[in-house]
Formats: sequence, C-alpha cells, structure tokens
Amino acid sequence: MITSLQRYAKDHPRFVDLMVIIQVLLVAVLGSATGVREPSGAEIPWWPGALLGIVGSAALWWRRSHPRTVVAVTAVTVNTGSAVGYLITPLLLAPLMVALYALAMHTDRRTGRRALLSVVVLLVGTALVGDHYDHPWPLKTIGPVFWVLTPLAWGTATRMRHAYLEAAQARAEYAERTREEEARHRVAEERMRIARELHDVVAHHMALANALAGTAAHLARTHPDQVPRMLDDLAGTTSSALRELKSTVGLLRQPDDPGAPLDPTPGLGRLPELTAAFAAAGLTVTVTADGTEQPLSPGVDVTAYRIVQEALTNVAKHAAARTARVHLGHSPDWLRITVSDDGDAAAPAAPSPSGGFGVMGMHERAQSVGGRLQAGHRPDGGFTVTAELPIRA
Repeated sequence: MITSLQRYAKDHPRFVDLMVIIQVLLVAVLGSATGVREPSGAEIPWWPGALLGIVGSAALWWRRSHPRTVVAVTAVTVNTGSAVGYLITPLLLAPLMVALYALAMHTDRRTGRRALLSVVVLLVGTALVGDHYDHPWPLKTIGPVFWVLTPLAWGTATRMRHAYLEAAQARAEYAERTREEEARHRVAEERMRIARELHDVVAHHMALANALAGTAAHLARTHPDQVPRMLDDLAGTTSSALRELKSTVGLLRQPDDPGAPLDPTPGLGRLPELTAAFAAAGLTVTVTADGTEQPLSPGVDVTAYRIVQEALTNVAKHAAARTARVHLGHSPDWLRITVSDDGDAAAPAAPSPSGGFGVMGMHERAQSVGGRLQAGHRPDGGFTVTAELPIRA
C-alpha cells in the first residue's frame, strides 16, 4: 500500500503539490481564525490573515522551480500578518515553513543559511517593533526562530540523504560495470594465454615430428637399420605433444573436474629434455650459463621455457642451421636468455621480428611477466632472440 502511494506520488508530482497547498491553506486559515484580543477587548478580524494565507499557500505551486521567490513571498505574507497584530504561530507560519523546506531541498546549504538569517531578522524585527498588543517576548523571538529553523534543517538533511543514496547507487553501478569489464578482460587474457600455449605446443612438436619424419624417410633409403630409432623418437615426440595438448586443453575444465590433468608446468628444469628432442631431429643445441642461478617464480619459469622452446622451434623450421646456442645469464634480479643460430645465407630467412605468431607470442609472454624481448637477424647471418625477464613476475 505504502509503496503504491509512493509510486503514484512520484508519477504525479503536481497532484501532490495541489494536496499540499490545500492542506497548508486550511492550516493558515485556521491560524488566522484564532486571533487575539486587543487591550480594548476587540478581536482582530480573521479575514486579513486568511487572505494572506491564501496568497502564501498559492505561491507554493512554484516552490520547486522558484524556491527563493516563494520563500520571499511567504515571508512577506507572514510578516504582514505579524504587523497587523497576529501572533506568529506554527499555523500562520505553515506556508513559510513549506517554502523553506523546498528551498533546502533544491538549493545548497549557503543559500539556506542566508534565507534563514533574512527571515529571522524580518520576523523578529517586525514582532519586536510593530507589536502593539504586548505579546510575550519568547513567543515573538524564540518561537519564530525555532519554527523556521526546523523545516530548513529537515530539508537539508533530506537533501543530503538523497545525495548519499544517489552517490551510493552510482558507486554500485560503477562497481558492477567495473566487475563486468574486469571479467571480460580476464577472459580475454586467459584466451590469449591458452592460445599462446596451444601455438607453442603445436608448433614445437609438429616441427620436431616433421623433421623426424623427413629424417626417417631419408634414412629408409640410405641406412634402413637406423629407421626404428627415428620412429621411436617420432613416437616419443607425438606422445609428448599429446600430453602437453591434454594439459593445455585441461585449463578449460572446471577446477573440480576429476579429469583435469595433474602434470607439472614446464620450466627451465626441462631444458635437457627439450635439447634432446631437437638433437633427435638433427639440431644440436648447446646450453651455457653464467652467474648465480636464482629461483624463479612459476610464471617466469614457464615463460622462460616457452621462449626457449619457440626460439629453437623457429630455428628448426626456418633456418638451415645444424647448431643453436642457448645462454642463460643470471643476476640477482633478472634472467637474460639468448638463443642464436648461425643459419645459412642461402636458406630461407627466419621470420621477421614484426611478423609471425611465434615472435609475437614471445613478445607477449615476456611482457606478461614484466620483461622485454628483442628478436632480429645477425649481421653475419643467423637469427638471435634475447629476452630479459625479472626473477619475480
């Protein structure tokens, strides 16, 4: 019931204004009818107060659009009634009190203070100077001040409460938008991460499988006795590819899925296994290091491994090189990785640093942990990839 009335009042503000004006008018007329007697015994007529009440109440129709003007009009009507001889009571002050409440609701605090000061000076001054009926001084001073201060304070508190609720709603809406944007951002980042993992796994193992298959086909014609060993290496490579693909696709499973893989994330500790796989494909990889080795955070460790893996895969795919070098430079805060090959000037060039998903993926991986990466051709032939990664992401 109350909710329906509130909704109706919100949808029909002018009807509410009319009801307020009628009620205030009745109160003001009632206040004028309760006049006092002059010292001679004659009563003050009621109709001047009623007329002033009608004027003040009618002015309330514009209290939302012109609150300052309405306060001025109602203050003049009440002050005129005081000058005529009416005792200023809450009944006669009703139009002015409603006008002050509206002023506090639709203007700022400074305007309300100025209006309060002006009204108090006007009413109290007139009551003290123009009173010919010896009304008690508390009724002429303290009473008017209290009755005009109350609606102003009430209106200010209501306005501040509405402002607080609007600010809270705005913050809630902003937080909701931020959560949605953050969720979309995290989903996009996760998609990019899985895409990089799939690219690195597929490109690496397919390149090795292709090299091993080509070598096996060649040996089948020249050294048939070595073909079984090459086929075993090919089977091992494809098996490793299937395991890593299962592990990567498992990232899309739910955390409580019993079918999710439990294989450890690859890191630099698997470099010997990686170099052995390339050696089986005909690429000899030499790994060197200097400095004191520092423990890497898991994110940096897998990033370093994937960068080395992708760089060596590019060498196997694009460069006519039989050897490659991996150098790990350790420092207290950084890990510097350098992967290079001598290449062959007559062979197809390695991918440009600005093109290809491999080099782009290595750049993204390095940046994701706060590092940087450079890739480019060597002046004397070959290709070099240099990455600098922080020890802690």
